[in-house]
Amino acid sequence: MHSIRMWAVFAVLIASPGQADFDAAAAFGARESVSDLHLSPDGQSVAYLSPMKGQGSVLYTLAIKPGAKPVAAVSASGQDDQLQQCEWVANDRLTCNVFGYVTTADQRSYFTRALAIDADGKNLRVLSDRLNPFSRGAYALYGGDTIARMPETGAILMSRLTIPDEHVGTRLATSQEGLRVDRVDTRTGAATTIESPNRLAESYIANDAGQVRIMEARAPRKGGYDTPVADFFFRRSERGKWESLSSWEAMQHQGFLPQAVVGDTVYGLAPKDGVLAAWSMPLDGSLERTLLYAAPGVDVGGFQRFGYHERVVGVHYADDYHHTEYTDPALKALMTALAKAIPGNLAVSPVDASLDERKLLLFAGSDRDPGVYYLFDRDARKLETFLVVRSALEGVALGAMQPIDYPARDGVRIPGYLTLPPGQESAKGLPAIVLPHGGPEARDVWGFDWLAQFYAHQGYVVLQPNFRGSAGYGEAWFQKNGFQSWRTAIQDVIDGAKWLAETGVADPKRIAIVGWSYGGYAALQAAITEPEVFRAVVAIAPVTDLEMLKETRRRWTDYYILGDFIGSGPHVREGSPAFNAARLRSPVLIFHGDEDRNVPIEQGQRMEDALRGSPVRHEFVVYPGLDHQLRDSAARTDLLRRSDEFLRKILMP
Repeated sequence: MHSIRMWAVFAVLIASPGQADFDAAAAFGARESVSDLHLSPDGQSVAYLSPMKGQGSVLYTLAIKPGAKPVAAVSASGQDDQLQQCEWVANDRLTCNVFGYVTTADQRSYFTRALAIDADGKNLRVLSDRLNPFSRGAYALYGGDTIARMPETGAILMSRLTIPDEHVGTRLATSQEGLRVDRVDTRTGAATTIESPNRLAESYIANDAGQVRIMEARAPRKGGYDTPVADFFFRRSERGKWESLSSWEAMQHQGFLPQAVVGDTVYGLAPKDGVLAAWSMPLDGSLERTLLYAAPGVDVGGFQRFGYHERVVGVHYADDYHHTEYTDPALKALMTALAKAIPGNLAVSPVDASLDERKLLLFAGSDRDPGVYYLFDRDARKLETFLVVRSALEGVALGAMQPIDYPARDGVRIPGYLTLPPGQESAKGLPAIVLPHGGPEARDVWGFDWLAQFYAHQGYVVLQPNFRGSAGYGEAWFQKNGFQSWRTAIQDVIDGAKWLAETGVADPKRIAIVGWSYGGYAALQAAITEPEVFRAVVAIAPVTDLEMLKETRRRWTDYYILGDFIGSGPHVREGSPAFNAARLRSPVLIFHGDEDRNVPIEQGQRMEDALRGSPVRHEFVVYPGLDHQLRDSAARTDLLRRSDEFLRKILMP
């Protein structure tokens, strides 16, 4: 085996970090050079997405042979549509999902569409259903999902939404309604329905043989709103009758959540001793679950899937670090050997494989390495470096992300990560940033983080706390979630800053807080709760008014689910930064995209209005046309540069 860091396909000349003209904000703010990589069934070609200007992306295909050049198959501007999940369905054919925004009634909504295209960009076909003038309802936002690929024929199984129409008295009319499954020829668009429409169905799961064996259904509440409990049904054979399998309550993680079917066995997640564990169950009607794996003290995150038919080969979870427990002995031995062959002590994971699994696409990365994709030929025993994930950061020194824990005021140890500036062995006397994660049903994990690494590169110590209310640590740690239990979650964040100060890890007079989404909410609410702790606040796409957040979903079927998640009572107003802005004492910088559907820009504007006339220095920066993730290299560069200048004036005068 051998490894060469750079391959000719993506050799990029960049300024050395040691040079005075190195632009850190531009380098860290640049979107990934490549993403969403997939290997063709014969293992002879790779497809990947590469960024365009703004939020746009190009799908490239590349033959794996000397001298081959990437071919641009299709692109999306990113203004109203974005390419996602481009996968091979034959050696010369791919499908992609398109995600975008459209104005429905008086608000912006998101839509999805599925398309298929040849590797050379020819024969583009839209696979999603199209409305006609007689369709009931003006919009079809859901464009369908691929639930199985058949690379031998170029066909897929696709869930699609049937909408009734008014062709009364003609053979064109349909009164059926709901989610169905079609077998679709991606070359011609011809489709055969194999699962009739069901108006209660929300999703289907097919096994590795392409048989639809699981259906998720959800009975609506009064008025058409969703219930919080999903019911799952199974078939003992491909055309058998539907039978009850399980239910799943997502807010409390109760029940059994199916995630994959291989043969006649379903694999899913269910609680054990307060954390989620991995289980299997035969689809024979016995409903007897077998425990596959339970990680000590943390949730199993899901199943490791592998190959074109996505067979289950293990489970993955995270404590301080990522772990994969392989149940496939041969793959486990191979991944162990490959991890030793790849330099740099990087975490290695399989990304994709050819249909016969003789050729593999691998990813290797770490906290100080954004990642590299490798190609491995099992027959030739040849390992080659393929593509670098972030070419702008090649050769840039990054800080080590160290797992730590600190005491909350009630004595509970709060886990998290501490990143020091590159080359620093001690943080004593340095300025610090507390960086709470988004969600709140999420957690920080060990690995490369472009936001944390930028601030560390600029000389800050960065603390990322997995406060109570974070996901991944079980039911007791999640509490009632970071909104209903905001006092505990926010106090844990504050106690992280106090730990930095009291232990001398960082300069107590130079601690700021920065956050994105729920992290932006936490940044504002922490600075409001104890105004003397943080010298500056940066909030990116923050939630600021919990009642307003609930109201944004009133026209959507999950309105009551989100309402139950946030809850009702005094904590809603007390836990809303916009209602308590008068308590702020530190300068505030807010960023928001005006096409944000996760946290609408009205949330940022609400905080701006609350601060208007306040003696607190504040600024509100709006990025036109951008969504919650701000998937635009120029915008991210601007965000990093502005926030660094803002913090530097306060923490490094």
